[in-house]
This record gives sequence, C-alpha cells and structure tokens, in this order.
Amino acid sequence: MPYWSGPAKRAALRLALVGVALTGFAASVEAHPHVWATVRSEVVIGPQNEITAIKHAWTFDEFYSAMAVQGLDSNGDGTYAKDELEPLAKVNVESLKDFDYFTFVRREGEDAFLPLKGPEDYWVEYDGTALTLHFTLPLEAPLAPRSEGVTLDVYDPSFFVAFGFAEKDPVKIAGSAPGCAAKVAAPDPEAAEDAKALTESFFSQLGPDSNYGSQFAQTATVTCGAQ
Repeated sequence: MPYWSGPAKRAALRLALVGVALTGFAASVEAHPHVWATVRSEVVIGPQNEITAIKHAWTFDEFYSAMAVQGLDSNGDGTYAKDELEPLAKVNVESLKDFDYFTFVRREGEDAFLPLKGPEDYWVEYDGTALTLHFTLPLEAPLAPRSEGVTLDVYDPSFFVAFGFAEKDPVKIAGSAPGCAAKVAAPDPEAAEDAKALTESFFSQLGPDSNYGSQFAQTATVTCGAQ
C-alpha cells in the first residue's frame, strides 16, 4: 500500500469520498463500489417537534480505513488521538460539500430535496480496524414531519462509495419526539447483484449528473402522529 503525505495525501483522501477513482487505489479492486460505509444516523427533533438536524456516523471498510490513517500517528505511539485525526475529519467534510454530503432529505411524495446547512461537530475516530466519521447537518429550516413522513437517503450518486444503513440501530430519533418513529427499507438484493455484473468502463462513462447510485439507497422514513 503506498504511503501518501502532505498535499498529495490530503488530495487523495478528498477524492476517495467524492467518487473519483484513485491511481493505485482503484486498481486494487476490480469493480464498483470501491469504498463501503455503514451508516448510523440520528434524526434530531427540536422542542417544537420539528426536525432540526441529521447526525451521522459513517464507519468505513477496513481497507479504506487503513489507507486513510497512514501517516497520521504523529507521535508514533501506535494510537490515533482525536487531535491527530482532526485534519482528516476536516478535509472529508469540506470535500463533501459540493455533493450535498451524500445526504438527501425530503417530504414523502415530494421530489425536491430540503436544503441543509454546513456540518457541525465533525470528528473522526479510529479503533484500529475501522474509521468512523461523525458530523451533524442542520436543516436550513426546521421541518415538521407530520404523519405523511419525511424520508432520509444516504448514497453516492456515482456508487463509488456504497452506503448502507447498519443492521442494528440504523436510525434513531433524538430529542423531544412523542409519537415519532423511524423505519428503514430493506436493501434491494437484485439491484446489488446487477451492479456486480457491470464493468468499470460502465461507471467511467457516467456523467457528472448521473444518479445511478440512488437505486441502491436504503430509505429511512420518519413519521409522527397527525398534528
């Protein structure tokens, strides 16, 4: 595995999460996706029973995690302190800005995605095997979920990164939320099998506006009692 440092390393880390194939890294695997991330999210409900933010914890696969932390143990003690990982958290959340943080929120039955503010409280932890990125995305305007529901999708349109909700506690409701619940749709096994049959050349031809990865998204739906 190559060692990257300085500007080259920061650029590579940025590219890895926005869906651009990395020289050397992409060659180590045969087809999309190249990075896997397990998603755990919290839908934050404010005192007015409105959704105010989405809190994410994305845990990346072992291969990507090992690549990402190379050279970050600045004191050489074999562990990765929060301050040593801070630059990694910063470059990741900044690089995701132009991609809406791979987070798409909308009212059930509506096409338009709701605008999100920039990330808050972002940080990274590494347990020696997997890297987890934590960050909070406030909504630009609080949203009352009501009974028709609000949907949350986390996906990479290019499918370079494969996001999937965790099997245990994938989406929680945080805050004052009487009568509110979250349900995650099961993944589509047929779509996943179809993707395995596609070649890398197929993905390389996808344009910047491609939304191919949306078909692999597991939708989380938040509903509350009628108000």
